[in-house]
Amino acid sequence: MTSLHSSPGGRRPLIGCTTYRKQVGQLNVVGVNAPYTQAIIAAGGIPVLVPLCLDEAAWRQVFDRVDGLLLPGGGDIDYWRYSKELQAELRGIDQERDELELALTQTAVTEQKPFLAICRGHQVFNVAMGGTLWQDVQSQMPGADKHDFRTPYPRNHIAHQVEIEPDSKIAHYWPGRSAAVNSIHHQGVRDLAPGLVVTARSEDGLIEGIEAPDHPFAIGVQWHPEAMYQDDRAMLALFEGLVNVSANGSK
Repeated sequence: MTSLHSSPGGRRPLIGCTTYRKQVGQLNVVGVNAPYTQAIIAAGGIPVLVPLCLDEAAWRQVFDRVDGLLLPGGGDIDYWRYSKELQAELRGIDQERDELELALTQTAVTEQKPFLAICRGHQVFNVAMGGTLWQDVQSQMPGADKHDFRTPYPRNHIAHQVEIEPDSKIAHYWPGRSAAVNSIHHQGVRDLAPGLVVTARSEDGLIEGIEAPDHPFAIGVQWHPEAMYQDDRAMLALFEGLVNVSANGSK
């Protein structure tokens, strides 16, 4: 599989994956949930973890050396980055992570670096480009269905369908117009950022997919394909798309 996704010189593309911090006993851990890196490897790429606390000069060097990016799920983005007032309870705020991921996303859009943005990453993508969020979908969005299927549900639990826009880049990875997806979030895209397009919606109308149409691969999805790629070939195809485009652009 790896030879299908390597550059002409045989080098597998490096995919920078941003991280989060978690307190485990006395340990302050910076990392990422393993299925993200496993999905990148299964798609033929090599994951490279991007730690927090990097200054601009340092993350810029990392950015220049990787061939693509993955923005994973995690805690909420602080409200002041897209709204004038706090309207709901937020979870897991990390200012350093917000600052790093927003800067990386804006740079990736400007410089045409391929990236896949998942759940929180999907929301980061929208905020980075000037959009807003529902601070809590269930309490704020009219007619919203349940979207926060956490424990005791398994992470690959099928929560609902999304309708895929047929002319979108993401449509290349599904044989039909709809996809059965999981759902592990309480926030979501509210006002779409200028320059982005909606590529998928859930049955209640929530924006579940976005992309930058003039970018080689700038795709955001609200669900978690890394938790489903072993069950659904189309979910792995998203990661393969990222790896393939990143390989084609690598030197």
